[in-house]
Amino acid sequence: MSSSAHPLAPADRDAFAALAEPHRRELQLHCYRILGSMQDAEDMVQETLLAAWRSLDAFEGRASVRSWLYRIATNRCLNALRARSRRPREVQAMNDPPEPTRRTEPIWLEPYPDVLLEDLPDRSPGPAARYEARESIELAFIAALQGLPPRQRAALVLRDVLGFRTAEVAEILDAGEASVKGALQRARAALEARLPAADRDRAPRPNSARERQLVGRFADAVESGNIDELVSLLTDDALVTMPPQPLEYQGHDAIGAFLRNREELRGAPLRVVPTRANTQPAFGCYVPDTQTAIARAYGLMVLTLEGDAISAITWFGDNSVFPHFGLPRTLRISR
Repeated sequence: MSSSAHPLAPADRDAFAALAEPHRRELQLHCYRILGSMQDAEDMVQETLLAAWRSLDAFEGRASVRSWLYRIATNRCLNALRARSRRPREVQAMNDPPEPTRRTEPIWLEPYPDVLLEDLPDRSPGPAARYEARESIELAFIAALQGLPPRQRAALVLRDVLGFRTAEVAEILDAGEASVKGALQRARAALEARLPAADRDRAPRPNSARERQLVGRFADAVESGNIDELVSLLTDDALVTMPPQPLEYQGHDAIGAFLRNREELRGAPLRVVPTRANTQPAFGCYVPDTQTAIARAYGLMVLTLEGDAISAITWFGDNSVFPHFGLPRTLRISR
């Protein structure tokens, strides 16, 4: 079929951009769910749109433009995961940590800025979806996804998060419906076992006065170096994780010992700047330089709230994501 005869073929790149651009943000979030990396997701969206432009003549209009783009994006992500699995990735050992509560397999995960969720199209996922939009971007859900085999991961996201019909998922993955149903069954069982059973309905509403009060107390405790106060804000079974570090600290005693160890090694309490990641309260963290009036970017921490307490702290030591959160590399501080 010639380009001029194609019902959706644009005359130029501007017309194609108008066709594809409305889907960019949701495609980026889709790729993030599968890859666990915001920066890799950005790359996959660029590759998806380039591949779509190049193959536009092959698009026959039997599916919607949105489904067609999701097919390209999903398969690009699966290719990326296959390539990633062939290249060993080393986890840099943490400097002299206390004995953890548990050792795990490394999880490669990055936080996702809430600012990138603001312009998402308001699409109802439909009755086939099993997860609400907010739940499907929370860190616990994204981390649990990363433990699934890639095709199970993709099938579950397409069906249970986005609400595509089983037949559509099969077409996107170039698989039979029976194969997709089997993958979904295994993925759902594994995800249910991995996800915490906490009652999220009891958590404060995002940006509510209750949330601001709890998060404010946490920030004050961090900046004052008051570990006892910080620990008092945690649930009894609270968990500290640090992807991709294979270490977990659970409970007041273990977390308190870990936090004291880190502060002793740093030599000073952290300075924090509030932000939001994965629909959850978060902080950009900075270490004061003892020689200057500057605090330097150190890492990002995301809080999971349960009731009027904090049930999880997830620490990300890669500060290359700071610009995506609008966080500066350095802070001027009073001495």
